[in-house]
Amino acid sequence: MTKRGLFDLSGKRALITGSSLGIGYALAQGLAEYGAEIVMNARNSERLEESAATLRACGFKVHTQAFDVTDGAAVAAGVAQIEDKIGPIDILINNAGMQFRTPLEDFPEDKWDLLLRTNITSAFLVGKAVAKPMISRKAGKIINIASVQAELARPGIAPYTATKGAIRNLTKGMATDWAQYGMQINAIAPGYFATPLNQALVDDPAFTEWLVKRTPAGRWGNVEELVGAAVFLAGSGSSFVNGHTLYVDGGMTASI
Repeated sequence: MTKRGLFDLSGKRALITGSSLGIGYALAQGLAEYGAEIVMNARNSERLEESAATLRACGFKVHTQAFDVTDGAAVAAGVAQIEDKIGPIDILINNAGMQFRTPLEDFPEDKWDLLLRTNITSAFLVGKAVAKPMISRKAGKIINIASVQAELARPGIAPYTATKGAIRNLTKGMATDWAQYGMQINAIAPGYFATPLNQALVDDPAFTEWLVKRTPAGRWGNVEELVGAAVFLAGSGSSFVNGHTLYVDGGMTASI
């Protein structure tokens, strides 16, 4: 294998959940640029098709599969359809997620349940559905999207922090169970990136001032800066990397 082959995704097929915008869309585009065939997923089929059309216009091979990642039956049916109609899934990126900010003592129970279903149950459901054929093939890559909140907390997002800590440990558990089948399961933990999920913070000058001072790199991250980590973890260059969480955070978790 050439050194370039360590990062070549040609001939690989990647399913990316929550990929109609934000980090998921950036990762879909990034993996496509390195040769992967992409299956984009989201619940909103109209927006999903619009995003896919934009990537297809760039010459990339892109499919869509709309299903609710929090619904076990929908996940099983969606993954089976991809495997049967499009082809085997070589790479899964569990990216679907949401945020809800309010003081913990006032946090609504329904929002707690929704956060758990969207941020952690979805990774369990899609991961399990995709892993079964990967186990049969003795190969596969799963990348879970965690966050610096797997390590750090801020006021008003304690439930979100709990879900991202769970993602980090689910990643370890997946690796412990499935590495024996030739699979690599790892996580990427982004710091603060300018995305629709963080738009309220991006629009807050006081928060941006705090972020610039708190982050050694002194700025917000750009979603394109997550692509390198994803390509590494999706390719053969990470063949002995398992259960690891890679922080892409401008040094935030390295400093106080």
